[in-house]
Amino acid sequence: MKTKILKKGLFLLILLPLFAFVTAHKFYVSVTNIGYSEKDEALQITCRIFIDDLESVLEERYDFKGHLATDKESETANTFIERYLKTKFAVQIDDEDMIYEFLGKRYDNDVVICYIEIPKIDLKNKSSIRIRNEVLTDLFDEQQNIVHFRMNGKKKSFVLTKSDTNGMLNL
Repeated sequence: MKTKILKKGLFLLILLPLFAFVTAHKFYVSVTNIGYSEKDEALQITCRIFIDDLESVLEERYDFKGHLATDKESETANTFIERYLKTKFAVQIDDEDMIYEFLGKRYDNDVVICYIEIPKIDLKNKSSIRIRNEVLTDLFDEQQNIVHFRMNGKKKSFVLTKSDTNGMLNL
């Protein structure tokens, strides 16, 4: 009898922590780093996005199952990632929309790092940069997109959300 009660108690002690993780809230966040290279006269941008979140939005938006970061990754994954980023991430310099190049991606554990560049920009004669980052806000209401901008040894950061998707930098 005591053994039966002890086994049930032990079973509950093992199971309870597992239930706690099932109800744990997941964070929805991306991190974008923007730097200016005077040597290359280019804005160099990296976007770090959780792989599972990016896969979810690509499937929801384009009915595309990319199998990112696996042996089954689709050959068209970069095309869909670029298409999505071009609709959700934008840069304006002095109120002019910038066209950027999606250079590619790589994986780091559970994150995909996307590389973007805006070439041939001389920021010395510019007064402002506006960043619009709506990445994943169409899928997750709690999504936060952190943007770090570095230029001339100075750093400015802001957090963009579904209700506030734009950040402005005065140069």
